[in-house]
Amino acid sequence: MSQTFAERRWSSSDGLSLYARDYAAASGPAKLPVVAIHGLTRNSADFETIAPLIAQSGRRVLAVDIRGRGQSDRAPDPMTYQPVTYAQDILALMRDLGIERAVFLGTSMGGLITMALAAIRSKVIAAAIINDVGPEVAKEGLTRIAAYAGQPVEIGSWAEAAAYARKLNETALPHLSDADWDAFARRTFRIGTEGTPVPDYDPDIMAPIRAAGAKALTPNLWPFFTRLAKGRPTLLVRGETSDLLSPETAAKMRKRAPKMDFVEVPGIGHAPMLDEPEAKAAIFPFLSELP
Repeated sequence: MSQTFAERRWSSSDGLSLYARDYAAASGPAKLPVVAIHGLTRNSADFETIAPLIAQSGRRVLAVDIRGRGQSDRAPDPMTYQPVTYAQDILALMRDLGIERAVFLGTSMGGLITMALAAIRSKVIAAAIINDVGPEVAKEGLTRIAAYAGQPVEIGSWAEAAAYARKLNETALPHLSDADWDAFARRTFRIGTEGTPVPDYDPDIMAPIRAAGAKALTPNLWPFFTRLAKGRPTLLVRGETSDLLSPETAAKMRKRAPKMDFVEVPGIGHAPMLDEPEAKAAIFPFLSELP
């Protein structure tokens, strides 16, 4: 599939140049666009399979690089690496492009940013797809992520980058082939100043989490989630073996939001890539019901 997208840049309130992939909607009646927001150490390339499919279904897709990731600037002040700032950056993009409302698709941290937006400016969210995260985050998943995120890693080649990506993620994504792991590495690494692959994010993204200490592991986001899921279509996607969104938290979310759609992707951990047949079978009917 051709990866046809325009490259957009916009400015944050503190002067950073931020980046998004802009996938144009296929022809047809105008529909609300989708804003796709990636996880903690990832970038807009995470949506390179699902975004063109959504665009073909008639919706513009803006897949963003959150500050400090991918082609967006790194922040001079690492304490701005937190969901409320990220949410303000998304609002600046929407203002720039004249978008009043959108459907939000948030993977992991992207889901938390969507919840933060619900608290700050809920009217911009017409509907939400939350991918493998909830208002309570399982400590084992956070501990696993904290063990590698922002840590230095010596990678000498693309083959080593693929092996590293596989080591970190194979438990969650056991079905991926060697070619898939190579593609995964090329989405999540860039060539650094030494001419070898380096993780495609600012290691300082972890600074606010480390500064918060134990409190970072147990934020109470239930009011944010309740506000998000109340009165607007919401779809929760969970990886069956996820160590970040526990079955208990997913069940509690469904109890709090009984009208919320739900799909569990079998055999997948944190986080589904959303190109799995079960994920697509939930996402596209959900989108088809929206304006």
